[in-house]
Amino acid sequence: MHTASTARIPVGISQCLVGDPVRFNAGHKHSRLCTEQLGALFDLRPVCPEVAIGLGTPRKAIRLAGDPVAPRAIGTKDNQLDVTEALQSYADEVNERSQDLCGFIFMQKSPSCGMERVKVYDHNGHPAPATGQGVFAARLMQHNPLLPVEEEGRLHDPVLRENFVTRVIVYADWQQLVSDGLSASRLLAFHARHKYLLMAHQAPSYRRMGQLLANPGRGDALRETAAAYFSELMTALRRPASRRGHSNVLQHVAGHFKRVLNPPEKAELQQLISRYRSGVVPLVVPITLLQHHLLRHPDPYLLQQAYLQPHPPELSLRNAI
Repeated sequence: MHTASTARIPVGISQCLVGDPVRFNAGHKHSRLCTEQLGALFDLRPVCPEVAIGLGTPRKAIRLAGDPVAPRAIGTKDNQLDVTEALQSYADEVNERSQDLCGFIFMQKSPSCGMERVKVYDHNGHPAPATGQGVFAARLMQHNPLLPVEEEGRLHDPVLRENFVTRVIVYADWQQLVSDGLSASRLLAFHARHKYLLMAHQAPSYRRMGQLLANPGRGDALRETAAAYFSELMTALRRPASRRGHSNVLQHVAGHFKRVLNPPEKAELQQLISRYRSGVVPLVVPITLLQHHLLRHPDPYLLQQAYLQPHPPELSLRNAI
């Protein structure tokens, strides 16, 4: 897994979130969460599609209008201004030249960058009952359906923040696997390394993926297996792990120590797992104790598990979940 000492992972971000004055009113929406906390791990690549297509700063505001499923991006005052195709074309351009991106952080509620729940107006200027997606964001996600994406506002939820960072790191690790050269042995090793992480998110997906890899094949067959595996992987991780899922995995990990821990140590471990499942302590507490036991009783299989340290500990992402 990536650590703080490795190269930072490239992640796209709406430019206003890094503090650049690119909004329609020449303001910004600087997110210290993104630039200071996540910026320690991510190489943030700022993008402002509205400025990029020549709207300028300051500029007349735009909004979504028409069919919420396929809205148009038009001027709020001048509905003759329609920049839908321009925003889509810029998304195509970003997709072409940014194949190394392993995630994207969007500005919420934006008619260009909003990931979801963006207001859409009818032709009379009234908000429609249904909401839509920003034109640029929708096109970029259409190009990259497995790319980890999130809105800045949602990242203030510690569960969603931990989930997003985990997905980005796994995505980056997969890209590294492909870059190093895909092989059946590397694919199986990747799956083994992510066993408990997958189980915490969706145990049924882990079982299906194991069946998928029972006969990975060679050549084109191996590439098809890998593509199907990666799709299942990122879809499974999109759903944040529940306390029940984490507790199940903690019990599996604890099982590796049943022959080396004395009765008081076993009781302490079970008590902390129970307290975590009840919401009394955060996930970092039983994880820290398991890491302590692993240090005293090394287990080659556990030492490779991404679940025990999916992201740099300095980010403290498991301290609040």
